[in-house]
Amino acid sequence: MKIEIFNSKQELGQAAAEDAAHLIQQAIDERGAAFVVAATGASQFEFLDALTQNHKINWGKVTFFHLDEYVGLAESHPASFRRYLKERIVDRVRPRTFRFIAGDAPDVFEECRRISDLISRQKVDVAFVGIGENGHLAFNDPPADFETQEPYIVVELNEACRKQQVGEGWFRRIDEVPTRAVSMSIQQILKARSVLCVVPDRRKADAVRNCLELEVSPSRPASILQTHTAAIVYLDTESAALLAK
Repeated sequence: MKIEIFNSKQELGQAAAEDAAHLIQQAIDERGAAFVVAATGASQFEFLDALTQNHKINWGKVTFFHLDEYVGLAESHPASFRRYLKERIVDRVRPRTFRFIAGDAPDVFEECRRISDLISRQKVDVAFVGIGENGHLAFNDPPADFETQEPYIVVELNEACRKQQVGEGWFRRIDEVPTRAVSMSIQQILKARSVLCVVPDRRKADAVRNCLELEVSPSRPASILQTHTAAIVYLDTESAALLAK
C-alpha cells in the first residue's frame, strides 16, 4: 500500500484520475478491454469529474462494475447509487457497459448471485474505493467479513454509516436511510489488480488514521488495504491531519 497526500481535493482528484486513466489504458493495450469497479459518494466527486474529462481513454472498451447499492431503493431516489453512476460516469463517457446492482430487485439474494456470476468471469483491473467515517470499505461496516469468497453479499448498515449518509445530504433523516445494502465483499475488492482509494475531508481523519496506522482488523474494514501490494490511498491535508507518519 502506498499513501499520497495533496494540498486540496482538486489536486487529489486530478492525481488519482491520472493514475486511473493510466491503469485503464494499460489494460486496454494489454488485452483489448478494461474492467473497473466504481465507487460513489461525496468523496468521489472531484476524482470522477477529472477522470471523465479524459477523452484519450477508449471508453468503448471499458466495462464497469457497481461497488454497492442500497436494498429497496428505487433508481429514481436522489441517493440511489445507480442514479449517481449513470449521471457521473455513463452519461459522460458512454462506456462499453456498466454492470449495475438492482438494489430494489424482488429477490435481493438472487440479485447478488446474478452480479456475482458476472464479475466472477472477469479479472478486475482497477477498483475505485473510499473509506467511510466508520472505517467501512464499500458497505462492509465493522466488524467486516474478511473471509467470505462470495463476490457480492447482503450487509447490515450500522448507525454510524447511516448517519454519514444523512450528513452528506443524501437523506433528510436517519429513518429514511435503508438498513441493508448489497456490497462487494472484502475479498472481491482485494482481487483487483490495483486499488485506488480516494479519501478527502477532515471528517475522515479518524478513520484514515485508524485504518492506515493500526493493525489490520475487521473492526477497521479499510485496514485490509494495507495487505494489497498495488493499493494507493489518496489523501488531502485534511484527511491526513491525524497521521503520525
